[in-house]
Amino acid sequence: MAIEIERKFLLRHDTWQQQAKTHVAMRQGYIKNSVEGVVRVRIVDTAAFLTIKGQTCSFTRLEYEYPIPIADAQEMLDRLCPKPLVEKQRFFIDHGGFTWCVDQFTGANMGLVLAEIELESEDQTFEPPAWIGREVTKDPRYYNASLVNHPYLEWKVRPVP
Repeated sequence: MAIEIERKFLLRHDTWQQQAKTHVAMRQGYIKNSVEGVVRVRIVDTAAFLTIKGQTCSFTRLEYEYPIPIADAQEMLDRLCPKPLVEKQRFFIDHGGFTWCVDQFTGANMGLVLAEIELESEDQTFEPPAWIGREVTKDPRYYNASLVNHPYLEWKVRPVP
């Protein structure tokens, strides 16, 4: 069984950029997008994936990911996924024995920046970097799947980190 345990955070400031060593470009869309789960198509630089995720309980959900041909992924994004697509740059930062991912969104979600950490158990402890702000793991507005229907540029009230 494939399980994802993930926590999401807003950022206090942009000093994370000094620590980011690598990044990838991502474009993703959702073939199925419901409370029960999602089916996502994602292109990461020159690779593509089909991902099935179950409903989130606390910080945990089932996740299955499969590589697919990039041409198939492009066609699915173009023809099967509602717009806008979620577009972002993902930066990788090592801190405290973990790899943090910082997503800097573009397109319809420009201005939103989130950090994620994946854990091995829900009660696993970690030391957040100084640039980590308020946790938004349980706030569905920050789910990538939600950003399709309610893009960040349309939010009337912006978050406080």
